[in-house]
Amino acid sequence: MRIRFVIAMFVILALVVPALMLARDGKAVTAKQLVGTWKVVSVTNERDGKKIDGFGPNPQGITSFIGNGRFVRVLTRSDLPKFASNNRNTGTPNENQAVMQGSIAYFGTYSCTAAEKSCTYHIEGGTFPNWVGADQKRVLTLTGDELRETNPAASTGGNAVLVWKRVQ
Repeated sequence: MRIRFVIAMFVILALVVPALMLARDGKAVTAKQLVGTWKVVSVTNERDGKKIDGFGPNPQGITSFIGNGRFVRVLTRSDLPKFASNNRNTGTPNENQAVMQGSIAYFGTYSCTAAEKSCTYHIEGGTFPNWVGADQKRVLTLTGDELRETNPAASTGGNAVLVWKRVQ
């Protein structure tokens, strides 16, 4: 009787521990699991050993993944200045610089590789012209409704870690 109990416990542990590890570390993301809309929680940039809030302490942003393989993304600082002229074509150099450095938007198609825990964004257009026509690879993990994305080649240099929450 005791041997059966010990064997049963080993079997349970063999099944439960890997599942708990996967839940803790997140799991590879498939393109199908991305479909939907996600709101940014945080953006952390790391460059030269320093970590900063990439879009300030309260970033705003949304990304949507569509079932046909297309995506769109917009990220901004929450404290972007309003233009005194109330006309985006006549912003001052300081206003334009603050907005350019405090926001990014891009769109295109995406594909995922579960074995590598990665997705590649095929960027068709956006506010950072250097990425247009290029592929951007991201490492993604999904834990419940939280998506963690690591960008090893952030537009500001260094790497960035973005955390997203699924919009219900």
